Amino acid sequence: MTSEAAASTPAAISSTPANRDYYWVRSFVAGGVAGCCAKSTIAPLDRVKILLQAQNPHYKHLGVFSTIRAVPKKEGFLGLYKGNGAMMVRIFPYGAIQFMAFDKYKKLLRKQIGISGHIHRLVAGSMAGMTAVIFTYPLDVIRARLAFQVTGDHRYTGIANAFHTIYLKEGGVLGFYRGLTPTLIGMAPYAGFSFFTYGTLKTLGLKHFPERLGRPSSDNPDVLVLKTHVNLLCGGVAGAIAQTISYPLDVARRRMQLGAVLPDSEKCVSLSKTLKYVYNEYGIKKGLYRGLSLNYIRCVPSQAVAFTTYEFMKQTLHLN
Repeated sequence: MTSEAAASTPAAISSTPANRDYYWVRSFVAGGVAGCCAKSTIAPLDRVKILLQAQNPHYKHLGVFSTIRAVPKKEGFLGLYKGNGAMMVRIFPYGAIQFMAFDKYKKLLRKQIGISGHIHRLVAGSMAGMTAVIFTYPLDVIRARLAFQVTGDHRYTGIANAFHTIYLKEGGVLGFYRGLTPTLIGMAPYAGFSFFTYGTLKTLGLKHFPERLGRPSSDNPDVLVLKTHVNLLCGGVAGAIAQTISYPLDVARRRMQLGAVLPDSEKCVSLSKTLKYVYNEYGIKKGLYRGLSLNYIRCVPSQAVAFTTYEFMKQTLHLN
């Protein structure tokens, strides 16, 4: 029996063009479902993170857990899911592109360029994350704007209205790409270390403790995959490490995305200026790392569910 990393090669897939196309469709669907499940799991925490990162005036005097309690009281229970509709519209193609691109880049680096070992996971993960961001970034901006709104103080009435308003009042298409630079810079280490950590833990686990940590894949008994609880653990650890490294860039990205919504938006027009302003105004703990405790709580289940769901979908859709 072989590990999944060894078995999931192009040779294991039918060589006919039709089947190759069908494989990528299934891979796209698997990644999309994984992304939606992961984000739905932590949607309330995501909204609170945005409120805290951008110093929303209605909640900026509160901490993580007091904000979680305050939002339902002020906006109702569904207030915790504000902006989640836009998130689902964005996250399906984002997750699909990211997971599919990771597999593609990994094979490209190994076979065409000669980069192998653990390093190819780091590079492929970074490239996959940035690719997914570029294709879905406008939807991320819309989601952030909607999530930042508080009941009784709305600037946008919905996804379509947000698109229309930003296009007309914030420079057309360029208005949807505010904060793209810090997003790409932050995504490189985040996605890279996320895939790197998960892949490395998975490989080492199946290599050294195959009986204890692994089991045969449901769609291919010759392929060894991690048990579900081990998958969840590896995904959670990967998310925690990746978030710690990239969090200040995430704070800068959110403030730049929110743009005209913030009263101090003129001070957040570039990555360096935003980081400098947040540091000088709020410091490290209450500025660059504000909401990090919440991010630890949200990133562990999010990445755990993402990787585990993707592994499950790969077996369901016969991708191993």
